[in-house]
Amino acid sequence: MRKLFLGLLFCSFLISCVKTDERVKHITVDDLKVILKKDKNIQLLDVRTSSETKNGIIFDAVQVNMISSDFESRAIEVLDKKKPVYVYCRSGGRSKIAASVLVDNGFNVYNVKGGYKAWVKQSKVK
Repeated sequence: MRKLFLGLLFCSFLISCVKTDERVKHITVDDLKVILKKDKNIQLLDVRTSSETKNGIIFDAVQVNMISSDFESRAIEVLDKKKPVYVYCRSGGRSKIAASVLVDNGFNVYNVKGGYKAWVKQSKVK
């Protein structure tokens, strides 16, 4: 069952690389920094694994592992559909998939391009 899920996840990833979900808005880490200055109480979702988040997260992001079998149900459980969701991963691939899943479930989603790597890189520049 796990192999089937991972296979489907990989296929979804390949499809997402070819075609971007037009329902998802994409922002840069600079855009996110501006948003966070205005409102620190946004829904920020980190879809990396627990081992990845040990290296740090962006502010008080909620972590829900995108590759876990219960990602969709956990995300729906912890997020509010009435508020926009800003989602990121390590470099942008998984967050695009997660964003599409969330949009399918009625969320207003912003994907942070470049993910945590871009956040760290940009933070070192400024």
